[in-house]
Amino acid sequence: MAVPSYSSDKEAVDALAQAYHDMKSEIGKVIVGQDDVVKSVLIALFSNGHSLLVGVPGLAKTLLVSTIAEVLDLDFKRIQFTPDLMPSDITGSEILDDNRQFRFSKGPIFANIVLADEINRTPPKTQAALLEAMQERVVTVSGENYALPKPFFVLATQNPIEQEGTYPLPEAQLDRFMFNITLDYPSYEEELNIVKTTTAVKQTDLRHVLGAEEIIFFQTLIRKIPIADNVLEYAVKLSASTRPAKSMATDKVKNYIAWGAGPRASQYLVLGAKCHAAISGKYSPDIEDVQAVANNVLRHRIVRNFKAEAEGITEEDVIGALL
Repeated sequence: MAVPSYSSDKEAVDALAQAYHDMKSEIGKVIVGQDDVVKSVLIALFSNGHSLLVGVPGLAKTLLVSTIAEVLDLDFKRIQFTPDLMPSDITGSEILDDNRQFRFSKGPIFANIVLADEINRTPPKTQAALLEAMQERVVTVSGENYALPKPFFVLATQNPIEQEGTYPLPEAQLDRFMFNITLDYPSYEEELNIVKTTTAVKQTDLRHVLGAEEIIFFQTLIRKIPIADNVLEYAVKLSASTRPAKSMATDKVKNYIAWGAGPRASQYLVLGAKCHAAISGKYSPDIEDVQAVANNVLRHRIVRNFKAEAEGITEEDVIGALL
């Protein structure tokens, strides 16, 4: 698909909002419910950020990602993380070809959308290989740099139960993810619909809504969207108020939080708010747009202390009080 051309940025934002609704309707043919999850994943994609999906097994995390890849006409690869997975299994390695020359054989990370399934099941060395590629968007093998395709988007999944034998991601690596998105069980009506559609003979044909060039165009457009100073200040204050040692911290933060969010949280709050405004048909974000993405941005960037764990205070409780 070619790079789109529009007479103005306003027209381009309208086109993005329309593309978002078209994508949502195509994804809805396969995924029942999970509207907020789909919305959050698409916001992260258009903001050029990665997402971590946290939910119990059977909530269609993998199906959601593969469906999004199909609707977007992008190259999709899935990596099942296991305790014996090596970094070269992700990035690729040099192999000896028929001419007795070494050549680089690309790993599954060379795709537009990479699903890292159960990322906490693999040792830190392998996690680091993926997370380094996410940050730098290049893979280095034997001193040679190999650029990853554009757009490049990692969706990692994590199971919140069965933590025995897992390797939880350190806070510094969690910070590489723009959003931490939690998936909940479907409602009774949604589950009824899921069972009805998945236990019958049904072939769903999805149409491609956007291609790689168009996504890159919209990712640039999001950054060009203007933002008022008071909204920018609100986003930065919200991020700064999660830091217990700082003057902006509330009593709840001082009592229950050990570490707060860093400056990357402020950046993602602003980018997420811009995208949320655009897909909602607005040409500039307001404070409500910042609040709409706050949970997903801050959830994995604040660390509760022992008192919070003992009293059952969650990250969402603290963020809710700040909002």
